[in-house]
Amino acid sequence: MLPYSKLPSPDPPPKKSKFPELDPKSSLNGLIYPTLSLQSPRSWLLLVILLLQVIFVLVLRSVSMSFSTSHVAPQQSHPEISASVPRVSDQCELGKIYVYDLPKALNEDLLQNCHELNPWGSRCDMLLNDGFGRQASALNGVVPENLLPAWHWTDQFVLEIIFHRRILNHRCRTLEPESAAAFYIPFYVGLAVGKYLWSDSSAKARDMHCDMMLKWVQDQPYWNRSDGWDHFTAMGRITWDFRRSKDEDWGSSCIYKKAMRNITRLLIERNPWDYFDVGVPYPTGFHPRSASDVTQWQDYVRSRNRSSLYCFAGATRMVKNDFRSMLLSHCKNESGSCRVVDCEGTRCMNGTSAILETFLDSVFCLQPRGDSFTRRSIFDCMVAGSIPVFFWKRSAYFQYAWFLPDEPGSYSVFIDRNEVRNGTKSIKAVLESYSQEEVKRMRDKVIDYIPKFIYAKSREGLGTIKDAFDVAIDGVLRRIKEQQELGFKW
Repeated sequence: MLPYSKLPSPDPPPKKSKFPELDPKSSLNGLIYPTLSLQSPRSWLLLVILLLQVIFVLVLRSVSMSFSTSHVAPQQSHPEISASVPRVSDQCELGKIYVYDLPKALNEDLLQNCHELNPWGSRCDMLLNDGFGRQASALNGVVPENLLPAWHWTDQFVLEIIFHRRILNHRCRTLEPESAAAFYIPFYVGLAVGKYLWSDSSAKARDMHCDMMLKWVQDQPYWNRSDGWDHFTAMGRITWDFRRSKDEDWGSSCIYKKAMRNITRLLIERNPWDYFDVGVPYPTGFHPRSASDVTQWQDYVRSRNRSSLYCFAGATRMVKNDFRSMLLSHCKNESGSCRVVDCEGTRCMNGTSAILETFLDSVFCLQPRGDSFTRRSIFDCMVAGSIPVFFWKRSAYFQYAWFLPDEPGSYSVFIDRNEVRNGTKSIKAVLESYSQEEVKRMRDKVIDYIPKFIYAKSREGLGTIKDAFDVAIDGVLRRIKEQQELGFKW
């Protein structure tokens, strides 16, 4: 509780002036009254001089205002110009990015040797067209004809290529590292480790490329100024593929390397308890060429007549109490309400239109966890304007904070999987309980957010519309700037 202030003491009585001859009142009267006597010629002279000074001040002020108006008015008469065309300095207010020129063995050579990236066959077709893959010609008749060139059979593990291609053309890229706020490491770590995941490879082989990258980066002078906390990279697989604890376990130990500790990592699935993991959307097949492609697609899915209440696209897994197997059986038994795409084997590999058609025709799409907590199907579903239904909160809510609405219920439905398993909750009954107004509101929210789920085809982006790449880069730069302002380093 604040202390009470002491009451002020009464003002002391005014003291008698020690110099009565300089008393303000008496001295002023003595000067003015005799001087301004109208009988005195000096009074008239003084008045004329004062009048001339007033006139001079007014004229000078008028000229100054005229000059000012002639220079300022043109900007005020066209406010839309200043609002729509930001100053160059404003475009990079979050800072500039320097892109490292890594040894080719860490990126370009991996692409050149794409036939070696998969133990079962070449992945070269999947890496065509800057990582977008082959044109999706089989979607002719499924999507509007003029949007067909924007659709590709895109692999879900090409994030590193997409980000590298785009960041080289980013408006805030700088070739002068001393002016950079952030440093991008264009390392294709997902491609590098992918070739070893299903073979009998040693731990050293699985970590080889990561060790090479870290050794090279730590020799750069701009690493040493921050110990890596202003560095970031894209890692094109889920975080768990880079978190091997023991040599005999799955994957690489790249994220557990000491030098990786402070690097911000963009991943299609993050560890929710690691600050430096940032979840970004899986690449889908839609890569708009312009902002008009986006708005046309949004209009198309918004007006789509959806004949099925809900759908499920997926395959079973040979695990105990497989939830996806339960959903497949459920949908087959509810064929009047649920549309199903059984992806057993290679039936849903890149090159089929069945999944997109199913999502376009369904109000809701069931999204259980995949082989990990997330799955690409979440974003395929929402790009088609279908409302996702989740059974694990970690599938989306704890993953993609920069890209999804803050309120989960505004764009999705959550149903506890255990209540589905024990029969206390019916998926169909839950989804039928939503009114048409509620469904429309959720669908509109999903469609409004489509730009944040997609990666543009244009290397310069979509202009006025920010796609997933733009959102991710802005988020990283904002995070680094906030740390700089706080003087915060890990």
